[in-house]
Amino acid sequence: MKKKLVTVMLTSAVAASLLVGCGKSDDSTTAAQDTAAGTEQVTEAKTTEAKGTEEKSTGAEDDAAKAKEVADLIDAIYVQERTNETDELCAKAKAAWDALTDTQKELVEGEEADPDYFGRDTGDASKDDPLNADNIGEKEILVVSFGTSFNDSRAQDIGGIEKAIAAANPDWSVRRAFTAQIIINHVQARDGEKIDNMDQALERAVANGVKELVVQPTHLMHGAEYDELKEALAKYEAKFESVRVAEPLLGEVGADATVINEDKKAVAEAAVAEAVKTSGFESLEKAAEDGTAFVFMGHGTAHVAKVSYSQMATQMQQLGYKNVFIGTVEGEPEDTACDKVIEAVKAAGYKKVILRPLMVVAGDHANNDMAGDDDDSWKSMFIASGAFDSVDTQIEGLGRIEAIEKLYVAHTAAAVESKGSEGSTGADASALKDGEYQAKFTTDSSMFKVNETYNDMGTLTVKDGKMTIHISLQSENIVNLFPGTKDEAEKDGAELLQPSKDSVTYADGTTETVNGFDVPVPYLDKEFDLALIGTKGKWYDHKVIVATPES
Repeated sequence: MKKKLVTVMLTSAVAASLLVGCGKSDDSTTAAQDTAAGTEQVTEAKTTEAKGTEEKSTGAEDDAAKAKEVADLIDAIYVQERTNETDELCAKAKAAWDALTDTQKELVEGEEADPDYFGRDTGDASKDDPLNADNIGEKEILVVSFGTSFNDSRAQDIGGIEKAIAAANPDWSVRRAFTAQIIINHVQARDGEKIDNMDQALERAVANGVKELVVQPTHLMHGAEYDELKEALAKYEAKFESVRVAEPLLGEVGADATVINEDKKAVAEAAVAEAVKTSGFESLEKAAEDGTAFVFMGHGTAHVAKVSYSQMATQMQQLGYKNVFIGTVEGEPEDTACDKVIEAVKAAGYKKVILRPLMVVAGDHANNDMAGDDDDSWKSMFIASGAFDSVDTQIEGLGRIEAIEKLYVAHTAAAVESKGSEGSTGADASALKDGEYQAKFTTDSSMFKVNETYNDMGTLTVKDGKMTIHISLQSENIVNLFPGTKDEAEKDGAELLQPSKDSVTYADGTTETVNGFDVPVPYLDKEFDLALIGTKGKWYDHKVIVATPES
């Protein structure tokens, strides 16, 4: 049975072979056609793949082009000068950003542009008040800040100061100005909030018929920003009946690192107390026992006012705050650079560090330079040193501390009251014996004041019933003074006070020649007229006060 089955199978196989041989011509054609079809399908697949690659390439190029458009617009508004095109460019930048896909937004990169410009969440801008309303009356307090694009910080730090000043001065209108146009543009483009720059705020004040203007800077010190504020104000000073500039947070600079004042003491106490409270310690001493140091990071400056940071370090020492250190982003003064501060904290033996800004506003510097995750942030550098068990941050500006707000309120009050008491007759020369005294000389303008090295002081000479005070000014820009009004000074035969050339030495050792004047003093502790003329040949009226010297 097995043999027969095999034979049948072989016979069937041969028959099948013969059938294949008989149909060879037709089957070859079919095979060829199948091959051609297969080749065509492969070709079509390759063409489709090529088209897909081309489309992907075109899509990527389109994404890059749209992202670049936004980056270019951001770079165009990342400037410190407002132009007639600023409003239009801000609107275009935001519209172009909103039109991007999430993928395209990640590609935004320019000289100053990045996805965070529009994309970073810094809080609710609607909680902030730009304080730029009109119809404000004849008395205005203009609070001037550098500014910040961080919405929460702007509302809490700057807004907190503004609200405190407004509450303390119900008869005055409080308005805002920022000096950083870059920040103004950023907030306007991203959030639609328009904040006045100095020129806009002063033009608004003039248009509103303001007669008495008090300017309160929120700046930390008499640095570059403060100088720029004074320059901007100089163009408008004659348009108001009176202009007074209040002190910045730390008050007068002083000659060297050893010079401190009540303002610096108040700031040191308030800042440290808030840092200790936020950290959860019962006291600074308890923090020290725990091995914890507090590092306050300021901005730093090349301006002569940089000695203020050294003075704050001196103040911390005098208060007995051994575990408190002062540093700056810019590393000026040199001993405030991050690496120097790290070494100082290590040498003191502290193993835990809490970083906190010595800045009115907790903005970009606090969030990025201090607490950021990049390798060059202070937090990262402290961690990278390997010297500390923990490094924590407190991202809070000085402006939200109640004691700091009260200090600004006090500075504003001093400026408001600086015109003196109109009911006072003032003390005459008979109040003092003949001789020389150091007396305080104050004016109604920051553009006209004693050189910073003298802390508002001049040399008062009393002789034969007459008083004269010698003052050294800030530069040689004031060429003559006149004891009276500008109208009297412009009359024929008016005897103008001629300058002396005084040499002053600043804290950094540099010297400068400035104009000095011997000013007749009709009485003490009451304002009197003193007109001035500058290099541009225009006279200005001013009110000054010479205080009775302390015995």
